Amino acid sequence: MSYLALRHLHLTCVVVSVTLFVLRGGLGLWGVDWRRRWPVLRWLPHANDSVLMAAGVGLMVWSAQYPGAQHPWLAAKLVLLLVYIVAGKQALRAGMPAKHQTPWFALALVCVGSMVTLALTRWGG
Repeated sequence: MSYLALRHLHLTCVVVSVTLFVLRGGLGLWGVDWRRRWPVLRWLPHANDSVLMAAGVGLMVWSAQYPGAQHPWLAAKLVLLLVYIVAGKQALRAGMPAKHQTPWFALALVCVGSMVTLALTRWGG
């Protein structure tokens, strides 16, 4: 697989991941029990995110750009990814009232936006 193909796979998985997160979060905030209605929404994001992570690691190794002093944007992206995972998990918790889900959902989306911005600008790199 070429670098360009791996990059396109990564970017496609990003779009699918964010779309599925927004869909599940939106349905949850609207009170739709998506876990029972559409079981595929329980496992598909995990499968996609596994491919996304593998493609990201592949790009990192292929380009020899590792988190650290030479590529602080990549280190920041990884920290934001961890915050996104925690916030997303909280935002999608079953049975949580919308007033508690909303700030977690917003924080997760801010993390996604920040990761995309860092990837596009490579700020600090």
